[in-house]
Amino acid sequence: MPARYHLRFQIHADPDPARVAADAAELVRACEQAGVDEVVLLTGAEEAFAGHLVGAEEDAWFEAVSLARGVLGAAGLEVSLNPWVTVGHADRGRHGTLEKLGFAPMVSPYGEVAAAQASFACPHWREWIVAHYGRFAELGFRVLWLEDDFRYHNHAPLRWGGGFEPLMLERFAALAGREVAREELVAALTAPGEPHPWRGLLQRVWREAQLEVAQEVAAEVGRRSCGRSRLGLMSSGLDAASVEGRDWAALYAALAVGGRAVQRPHFAPYSESPGKELSRQIWSLELQRALRPAWVTSEPEIENWPHTAWSKSDTQTWSELVAAQLAGSDALLLNVHPMNGRRAGRFPAVTGLLRRSRPALDWVAERYERDRRTLGVGLAFRQDAAAHVHSTGDSLHGLAVDPGPVADLLLRYGVPVTAAPGAPVQALCGQTAWAVDDDEMLALLGGGLLLDGVAAEALTRRGFGALLGLDAAALVDREQRDSPDIYAEEHVLLDDGEARGEVLSVNVQPALARLAPGPDTEVWTEIRTPSGLPWGAGRTAFRNRLGGRVAVLAATSPELLPYDDAGQRLVHRAVRFLEGERPALPLVTGGPMLVPHLSRSGGVTRLAVANGSADPARPVVHLPDGPPDARATLLAPLAEPTPVDPGAELPHRGWLVLEW
Repeated sequence: MPARYHLRFQIHADPDPARVAADAAELVRACEQAGVDEVVLLTGAEEAFAGHLVGAEEDAWFEAVSLARGVLGAAGLEVSLNPWVTVGHADRGRHGTLEKLGFAPMVSPYGEVAAAQASFACPHWREWIVAHYGRFAELGFRVLWLEDDFRYHNHAPLRWGGGFEPLMLERFAALAGREVAREELVAALTAPGEPHPWRGLLQRVWREAQLEVAQEVAAEVGRRSCGRSRLGLMSSGLDAASVEGRDWAALYAALAVGGRAVQRPHFAPYSESPGKELSRQIWSLELQRALRPAWVTSEPEIENWPHTAWSKSDTQTWSELVAAQLAGSDALLLNVHPMNGRRAGRFPAVTGLLRRSRPALDWVAERYERDRRTLGVGLAFRQDAAAHVHSTGDSLHGLAVDPGPVADLLLRYGVPVTAAPGAPVQALCGQTAWAVDDDEMLALLGGGLLLDGVAAEALTRRGFGALLGLDAAALVDREQRDSPDIYAEEHVLLDDGEARGEVLSVNVQPALARLAPGPDTEVWTEIRTPSGLPWGAGRTAFRNRLGGRVAVLAATSPELLPYDDAGQRLVHRAVRFLEGERPALPLVTGGPMLVPHLSRSGGVTRLAVANGSADPARPVVHLPDGPPDARATLLAPLAEPTPVDPGAELPHRGWLVLEW
């Protein structure tokens, strides 16, 4: 089926119904010209947000939305609704808005009190959100969206966010068996070393409070829409959600209306960014797909804020639309009009962008089903990783476990990744290593496993060192004053001469793992001091007694390793080593930042490669049996799909799709 455009737009609560109807009719014309399938109406968004809608203000928005929905529906458009706030995004000077409503405010870990953001534990706010969504559900929208402020983190100007309100601490005390002051609780949460039991307890409090609200809203939406409407959730990053203790399966179940729910995953930046950021979009959608039940549909949000091409180019928007369609998305939700734009006719360039994007998106949609199988190096991420993190003692931010650095390292070096279970090669990096239980860890060690220095140190402490080929692994901080020598360079030592003598930099790594390889461990690189003295092993490879293979990087922050040709050769060599006797993954070279997406469905393997560099490139695909005999299609930005030779030049942010 063709790609589906869902356009997010704000109709303002104008006191003149004729103006509302005229604005809606103008939006209909723009949608017809651009091939839009659905309009998602925003209420009280951004500049129009004066506080949670109640009384006469809610009435005005209800009347405007009802009128606009009628005009849009009569034109054959589906319509959904996106109230701008749940608990509230940010104060932005909206002082006193909670006080007049009697809502309990959010409180940060540091005691900061929000002015316009309510607590999930507040009974008055709960009554409001259930009634608010229920009232608008009577209009029969396809989806009523919960904005991504339906969370504890990221509520400016609060540092980190909320969740430490007196009402929430009362809930915590009921589970803990005694009253605990906020300062004492925060100190326990961030204490260095093994997680304090209170961390899991607070995550349970937060999780249950959020689930209760989701269930109440879903029940009311189902009842007052007579089952016509679904509830949808915009979601933020997985790392911060893990700190909150979010259980994705339980949350989707709570959101379900009639056995269905919708996700709007955030995956793309709000404004212009380098093309290499496409790697983040690939793995972000892939990981969220793995956590989403099959009965939940996905409509990723292509952001553009604050407005138009001054924030984000059409080329970048197009490339992100393609990335979302490659993920098998059910629809593409577009923020391409400014929320204070009022009239769609003022932005004819948006219509042109959507019309010119359609051919490539339809081409991809016909080939990439939502249930296709993705292939690549497995990303071993756990939704509960933050519950197991060994805190550095700084803040709640330090509990976030981001799977991105290793995913970016692989993708930007031309190695495809997957979140599907059972990948023969897995990458386990950072403190996620603490979240994998012993039995699963042994299973991973029996296959191919890539580790960074943080994971290697954690697993060595857990007693797995012999299976990694390491006698010891200790983290050395860059600023550690009791260490007399300083790490600076990484020298390649490979015996077969490949890349031998090449030098890479580890100079800006905040810490390195000082690896002590065992006698049967291959040492591929050596870390040296500025004076050229040996410091420790940089990369190792080992075949263990389980029949598995393990490759270890001493680097603790892979995202800070300088990207270069030598680094790519070492990463590709590691992948081939970890694949063992059955190498099968296509690896891509031919230019910097050639980002791959690999999948298989209907007996056809498809490798899509995006050019994240501003320079054109000619991708080269490496398979053990030689280049594939593939059909090649060029998806150039905002152009018709074109059959090409597999070695064709790929422009900036273009995609080359190979099928065999």
